[in-house]
Amino acid sequence: VQLQASGGGLVQAGGSLRLSCAASGSIFSISAMYWYRQAPGKERELVATIRSGGSTSYVDSVKGRFTISRDNAKNTVYLQMLSLKPEDTAVYSCRVDGVLYAGGGSYTPFVSWGQGTQVTVSS
Repeated sequence: VQLQASGGGLVQAGGSLRLSCAASGSIFSISAMYWYRQAPGKERELVATIRSGGSTSYVDSVKGRFTISRDNAKNTVYLQMLSLKPEDTAVYSCRVDGVLYAGGGSYTPFVSWGQGTQVTVSS
């Protein structure tokens, strides 16, 4: 399973960006999709989660500003980021957990990571 992330860039404080992450491959089902971020000198942080049933969760620092959503038909997860702050500057990465069809009637769980996309918020 491959993930292709896009949508990062440079934006002024108060601006917005929308990240996308599309999964491709022999995907049978997706259980959860995530966005993480890692700022320079800091540990990677889980930003948002969306589960198969549609439930979502967010780190406190982005609640009310970020929205995670998914398009099941396209195996794509989005992160809409509003009212961006300089402290949101980081490399954002997507992660997808699910089950893939391995051939011969067999299925296997997978965890895949996308390449990071840089988000820079200037003050």
